[in-house]
Amino acid sequence: MNRQAQAAVMFLVGAALLHAGGTDLYLRYVKAGLRPLVLAAGAVLIVSALATAWYEWKRARARKESTATATATPRTETHPVTHSETHPETLPEAHAHSEAHVHQEPRISWLLVLPLLALILVAPPALGSYSALRTGTALQQPYGYLKLPKSDPMPLNLVDYAGRAVYDHGRSLAGRQVRTAGFVAVDSSGTPYLVRMALNCCAADAQPVKVGLTGKIPPVLQPDAWLQVTGTYTTKQTRDPVNDGPIPFLQVTEAKPIPTPADPYDETWNN
Repeated sequence: MNRQAQAAVMFLVGAALLHAGGTDLYLRYVKAGLRPLVLAAGAVLIVSALATAWYEWKRARARKESTATATATPRTETHPVTHSETHPETLPEAHAHSEAHVHQEPRISWLLVLPLLALILVAPPALGSYSALRTGTALQQPYGYLKLPKSDPMPLNLVDYAGRAVYDHGRSLAGRQVRTAGFVAVDSSGTPYLVRMALNCCAADAQPVKVGLTGKIPPVLQPDAWLQVTGTYTTKQTRDPVNDGPIPFLQVTEAKPIPTPADPYDETWNN
């Protein structure tokens, strides 16, 4: 893969990053707050690719002019005969052939383009119930609790509900109706959970926060389907069989399916 090809691949990677950052595609890889960095990285790669292509064009042009000058230089009668003059190849041709031979790279390097095509053509699905049931809950004690809205039912992040239910013992939730959302996961015993994948940086470090469901649960639950659930706090808790972490429950009074949100991950779990 020569410099021109490298510049082309770099340009395509930069264009793919700009496309992902300009749409919601980047949310499948990193949290929402990193959009400026994704766009900046794409811009830097495109500028670098253009600079590389320009530099290579200038170098090729200079080499061509140097070859033309050397070929046009007349030989004098007294000039000693060298090996290059008796060889079928002239000096410039031999040098060009030697340089081309030295800079050849294996064609397998073009396989580096495959991840790029995957990035452009195939958007990976968000992590779902399969990962959630095989990873222990990542619920952590919050540093503090924000003031709750006065609306009834009050909209509440699933991770916020879980933190208040476990570490605040539901004191701020008592007597209040809660509305939250997440995707469905059902364990081997048939217990349904509402889950959000929490992340610090990117999808690679995503971990689940689980809330068990009890009460008026829909008779048919499809794993990975998204639900909006309205309910009340309950003291019921269980332990995660993967890491023995706490899993609170929510007493469901109403549940309805909703579309998968544009941002399927939750980034507020460590606030």
